[in-house]
Amino acid sequence: MTAPSTYGLSTQARNLQWLLTDLVEEVPGVNSVAVVSSDGLLLLSSDPGGAAAGGNPARTKGPRGACADLATIVSGLGSLTTGAAELMEGGAVKQTMVAMEHGSVFVMAISDGSLLGVHATPDCDMSVVAYHMALFVGRAGHVLTPEVRSELRQSMEKTP
Repeated sequence: MTAPSTYGLSTQARNLQWLLTDLVEEVPGVNSVAVVSSDGLLLLSSDPGGAAAGGNPARTKGPRGACADLATIVSGLGSLTTGAAELMEGGAVKQTMVAMEHGSVFVMAISDGSLLGVHATPDCDMSVVAYHMALFVGRAGHVLTPEVRSELRQSMEKTP
């Protein structure tokens, strides 16, 4: 993975980018990662050429722009599971996992209402992926202030 551009970003935004890069590079089986705001906007991405993390084409599977698709899926799953939890009076949704024949999608809530989404290979160790996602959420939750979310959105909009 190439180093993301951090020029002009706050320390908090750079730290979040570093955490995302670490998640993608250090966890076996992770294809792509997206952090989505509570209103469905992409904040961080492991997409090649993305503002948050320059991707490694050897690791990233799927078409270019797959993280935008992942962000849409994460936002939709978050909304769907939140609605289901309300109907069932189940409280807040903490984690969602969709196992497919050719991969898995994990979605985990971040304390500010944002969501962390991971697309992983079918042979990934699900417990390892979930553990590292929980670490990211624990570290990122207090950092994703409205100011940092706005900064990250603007940096994603500047990405070619």
